[in-house]
Amino acid sequence: QVQLVESGGGLVQAGGSLRLSCAASGIIFRLNAMGWYRQAPGKQRELVATITSADITDYADSVKGRFTISRDNAKYTVYLQMNSLKPEDTAVYYCNVGGSTDPLKYAYWGQGTQVTVSS
Repeated sequence: QVQLVESGGGLVQAGGSLRLSCAASGIIFRLNAMGWYRQAPGKQRELVATITSADITDYADSVKGRFTISRDNAKYTVYLQMNSLKPEDTAVYYCNVGGSTDPLKYAYWGQGTQVTVSS
């Protein structure tokens, strides 16, 4: 059974940086694409970035050039490096397996990690 534990969130000023981590278990990590999602208050959960098992990455237009997704298969961990943060990046950030563009597909989510960007 998959388990996902996100960490690394916090409060940061606009223009600052954070690095999120997501530790996965219960899957053959290296064989799976992974995705980072976020949900802002009053908004639907959205896909932010994906990374395939071959390390091919893709990003939402809103974060392209500012965020970088990466993975460490030995540690069963996916990362999200977030630079030049904006107040509109404020959200709870989650990871999940597969990187589906439809968050409603997933029955399981970890607890997420809160990112708050002050102006």
